[in-house]
Parts: sequence; C-alpha cells; structure tokens
Amino acid sequence: MSFRLSAAGASRRRFLQISGLFLAIATALPVGLAAVANPASAEPLTLDAIKKAGVVRVGVEASYRPFTFRDDSGKIVGYDLDLAEQIFKPLGVKVEFVDTAWAGVIPALYAGNFDVIMTSLTYTKERVAKVGYSIPYTEATQEMLIRASDADTIKNLDGMAGKILGVKLGSAGDTMKTKLEEKLKADTGKGFAEVKTYDDHPAAYLALSQGSVDGVINSLATLTQVVKDAPGKYAIVRDIGPRNWAGIGTRKEDTQLIDFLNERIEALKANGEIYKLQEKWFGTRMKLSDKIPDFS
Repeated sequence: MSFRLSAAGASRRRFLQISGLFLAIATALPVGLAAVANPASAEPLTLDAIKKAGVVRVGVEASYRPFTFRDDSGKIVGYDLDLAEQIFKPLGVKVEFVDTAWAGVIPALYAGNFDVIMTSLTYTKERVAKVGYSIPYTEATQEMLIRASDADTIKNLDGMAGKILGVKLGSAGDTMKTKLEEKLKADTGKGFAEVKTYDDHPAAYLALSQGSVDGVINSLATLTQVVKDAPGKYAIVRDIGPRNWAGIGTRKEDTQLIDFLNERIEALKANGEIYKLQEKWFGTRMKLSDKIPDFS
C-alpha cells in the first residue's frame, strides 16, 4: 500500500506533464509559465467579491496524498482541504475544490478556473516572478528515510559516512547528491560508500528495507506517508537538505487576497491550529518560514 501511494506522489510531475498538455489543448490555454509571464491586466479579486459570490474556488491536484486526495468514497480529503476551511472561515463562504491537472494549474488560475492554488505549490524563482504567493504553509524540504533500526546510529548526514545512499533518477535528491557528498567529506573526512540510482522512489524504499542502501532522499511530506504506512519500519532524518516551502498561489494582481492569506496563516500559526493539522496529516510539526524565499 505504501509503495503504491508513494509512487503516485513521486511520479506526479512526470505523469501530469502529459495530462496537463491535453488539458491545455482542450481548453485552448497556453501551456507553461512563460505564457503567463505578462498576463493581460485583470481586475483584482477582492474579499468583497468573494463574499458576494459566496464561494472561493481552490485549485488542487486530488491525487497528492496527504495534501489533497480522494478517500475510498471518492471524496476529496487532506491537509489542504482542512487548512483551506480554516483559512477562509472568517469570510463565511463555501470552499470549493477544483481537481485539475498539475502541469496546467497556473494557466488555469489566470484563466479564472479557480481563485487560488494549493496542493504544495513550491517556491521557485520562475514561479515567484509570475505568480502571487502567500507565506509558507507547508514544508517542501528534502530529507532522508532510514531503517528504524538505524535511528540510533544515523542521526544526521554525518551518520551516512561510508554508507550507501539511494536516490531517484532526476529527482531533487539526485541533484543534491554531489553537494551532500562534499559536505559529508568536509565534516567527517569520508564520503558515501556508494550512491545508487533508482527509476522511482518505491524501488529505493524497497532497497532500503532489504539493506541494499542505508538512506533514501525524498521530500519530507512524502516520507511522512511512507513512515505512516509502515509503522515501526522506517524513520526520518531531518535537516539533510536546504529548507524549502510551499505557499498558496494567486494571480499577481490579487494583493488584497494575498494579504488576507498571510494574516490567516500567521493567525493559525499563533493559535497552533496549523500545527495540529500537520500532526494529523503528516505525523509531525513543520518548520515554517515567516517569509517567501528570496531568489534575487
């Protein structure tokens, strides 16, 4: 079970590039971020307009556990759903979730298919230049999965000296492996014994369980699900990769909405509600920055 669900999240971007292309063709929307680099001027979406409509539409990918996914009955559930309900509660409006192909999610936002984007829209230099963003509401940091039996000996990256690391081909972990090796050598005088590359993360998890590798790099959110699905089998080592987060995406001109989202996220951090939801869906509290990353 854990491997199937994790595979869905891990292959998300590659699979949805194809479905997103067909969505773009069918709706005559431009594909990719370049198409919305200089979107046509539009009237900003105000809080009064949302209240008048009585609904706020949230674009999600309902196959990305535990952010938004369908339960056995087909109903969309997840961290983003619960959080969005809390965020927009003061407006007294219905929160409507629009399931969409991830590759076409930003053009669909500017086409008016929904009002905001959730489902872990991570910050990148390209996106920040073209999309309005709230402050972080979830982590998107790369961390390391180990066997639970090794938790006493592999407490940080230094514990991987002379051990075997597993990464997925083309993943963030694959990109990070050289810098991780350099840091490991600088700190301990010894690098990895070997770095093994796999076609997908589930294959790497299997290799970990069989003892062929000693650690596997993937996003924190995904790894929490692997641990949750196999109690007592795995553990997560934190502070492996540089911090990264995800925010709620809006159109650039929706500045009043962005301010509202920031105020609500700060309020939910202050009263602890956002951390309760993280513990419910991820089994851990996340380290949230108070600001959007600076890519200048």
